[in-house]
Amino acid sequence: MNSKRFDLVGIGSMVVDLIYKTPRIIGSEEKIALDRYNDGTTTQMLVGGVTLNHLSWAGLLGLRTGIFGKQGDDEYGRFLRAGMDRYSMDKHITLDGASSSFAHIFVNPDGGRAIYMSPAATSETTGDYIRAEHAEYIRSSKIVSTEISQLPLDAVVAVLEIAREAGVVTTLDVDIPRSDALKALIPEGGNAELFERALNLADYIKPSKAAVIEITGESDGLRAAQILREKYNAKAVVITDGEAGCAIASDELTARVKAYPTKAIDSTGAGDAFFGGMIAGLHFGLAWPDVLKLANACGAACCEILGATPDLSRSRARVFELYDGAAFDAQPKSTAAAGVDSSSPASPYDNAIPFFLDTAISELSKLRAKIGGEAYFQRVADFITAAEAAGKRVHVTGIGKPEYVSGYIAALLASVGTPTYFLDATECVHGSAGQVVPGDVVIALSNSGETMELKAAIIALKKIGTKIVGVSGNPNSWLAQQSDEFLYAGVECEGSPLNFEPRASILAEIYVLAALSIELQARKNISRREYNAWHPGGAIGKATADE
Repeated sequence: MNSKRFDLVGIGSMVVDLIYKTPRIIGSEEKIALDRYNDGTTTQMLVGGVTLNHLSWAGLLGLRTGIFGKQGDDEYGRFLRAGMDRYSMDKHITLDGASSSFAHIFVNPDGGRAIYMSPAATSETTGDYIRAEHAEYIRSSKIVSTEISQLPLDAVVAVLEIAREAGVVTTLDVDIPRSDALKALIPEGGNAELFERALNLADYIKPSKAAVIEITGESDGLRAAQILREKYNAKAVVITDGEAGCAIASDELTARVKAYPTKAIDSTGAGDAFFGGMIAGLHFGLAWPDVLKLANACGAACCEILGATPDLSRSRARVFELYDGAAFDAQPKSTAAAGVDSSSPASPYDNAIPFFLDTAISELSKLRAKIGGEAYFQRVADFITAAEAAGKRVHVTGIGKPEYVSGYIAALLASVGTPTYFLDATECVHGSAGQVVPGDVVIALSNSGETMELKAAIIALKKIGTKIVGVSGNPNSWLAQQSDEFLYAGVECEGSPLNFEPRASILAEIYVLAALSIELQARKNISRREYNAWHPGGAIGKATADE
């Protein structure tokens, strides 16, 4: 069974595209009136960005995809995340207050365009941040992709280094010339060698024509691909050239491959779609001629729609209508066998049970490594022991699914010598706070640490003089900041098709608090006889009774 959670994860530009139709692309000091769309508007707002674009096309072909990096919790950010959900894209996103990226795109009747970008949050990403926040996420995939466009070069290098060390296949889209990259993407204290380092770390390189010409001095795509492959020791270099198709230099194939003829509506993102198709072809183990046919089919299908991401109602069907290479199984067998229309995107519920089972084990293993052993629980155990010694009590509370965990943990702690009570968090502000007295300890559970109802309960409890032990998957959350002591119980993935429903996070909360219960039980040196006195019934009562 494949132990990797993802087929492809990527970081780079994720951008709200504001698209305008214009009679022509104008120059300096010119003015022009915009054309209107059929609905009377002059602007279409779509999700885009180099990385988000190629991930969406790879996902359309059946790959399990994920995207990571920084984003703002603003209107554009929420719009982008909704788009990621539509494309069944996993999100490992940090919301740090920065603005989300956007681009103004002007498209003429022939599909040509001019783009003005605001990189925003993407441009604020650092290599240190990548190593601290996303290393495990990178290691969880078969392939990682990134780009030289908006992402600082030290972040690009960090991504590729982590992947290379973990044996993850690396792909790199060089979207801007080297001179522009050195001006815009070198962080303070960085150096020009970062650009060379990035290209040397990539297994597969797809540079733009403009980038190629500057690096090699060659306008001929095939010759340039050969030069770049030799210089950077890549497995393959593929250069796109619009309607002319592409050129490749690799061990298997060094050649030009024609594009599919198409009536272009908007060429925005065609190269990104090509890259997504290329990565998908590599994933499915196609020979290079067929990899590039699939990539060209994605690029052509992209040109036939407005915007850079696929139309879920028709783009997949159009790709396979154009593609004339070797057959491959892009449709999961479970749906293909059932006679599902192959033009439909793969269901997120295919192979969902094995995915959950594997993910649950993986997430708990990572949590175990992060928290360590006994020492991690000492401070919280000391905290509770001190409260007990002062005649105070312990309560457990949570909202939603953690509420049920709270009931279990309260019962577990009570059964092993720490009298503990369940506290209804919703009812807390309606009188249930009366079960708590100053100095009592409340263990509060929330995966996000930001749940509004729990916030209200914590505020009320702290006014009484309650001590709080927070348990959350977010160590920077409101709950963590309000807690007197804190236990981390985080996961990167719930193991569910939508990645919203609490599954692995619930297991993590139980895992951590069950470990705490053992520490408290050990401190009291609970005997078999004592345990039986509290649990005389059932099979356990019978098994623990004296003969």
